[in-house]
Amino acid sequence: MARKPREGRQQRRRATDVSRRDFFKTVGAGSVAAAVVQVATEVDAQGPAAVGPGDVAITLTINGQRHPLKVEPRVTLLDAMRTRLDITGMKRVCDRGSCGACTVIIEGRTYYSCSLLAIESQGRNIRTVEGLAAGNALHPVQQAFCDNDGLMCGFCTPGFVMATVALLEKTPTPTVEQAKRALDGNICRCGTNIGVLAAVLKSKGVTRG
Repeated sequence: MARKPREGRQQRRRATDVSRRDFFKTVGAGSVAAAVVQVATEVDAQGPAAVGPGDVAITLTINGQRHPLKVEPRVTLLDAMRTRLDITGMKRVCDRGSCGACTVIIEGRTYYSCSLLAIESQGRNIRTVEGLAAGNALHPVQQAFCDNDGLMCGFCTPGFVMATVALLEKTPTPTVEQAKRALDGNICRCGTNIGVLAAVLKSKGVTRG
């Protein structure tokens, strides 16, 4: 009978020890969570200021010219060019980045302008098909498309031309496979792919960008 009180005290002590460990675990987890929240709050406070939903002032550099304009943050580069700046060479066809008719060159790389916001295109050199010809003299790629029947209805042609220019500025004498891979993101629904490929392979005088 004398052992029972001792066992009772030991059981209570063990119960107290477990509770203490649980308490410190909880406190530790709470401290970590509080620290994470504080860091996230500081990052948010240091982040860029929100803009919109109304018009905001931006400046686009297109074919070497600066174009100040005001657009809502949701406006795409394609819409800004076509409806605000009357730069209509790039066409709206699929409007979801799958056909390539709106292809532009930005800093040497091709982009679908229907899938790029105008506001995030600031400070970058944007090139469109309007900037290729020198007066009445066509760009070598434009001339090659004419010489090789690389166009029909013309809606996809500006995108193909820009994709070709980007390719040839990096690889002046591409192989057939390189040309096909570079133009894989552009679609011609009229079926002039053979003429387009011939124009790419026969374009002369395109210097590295």
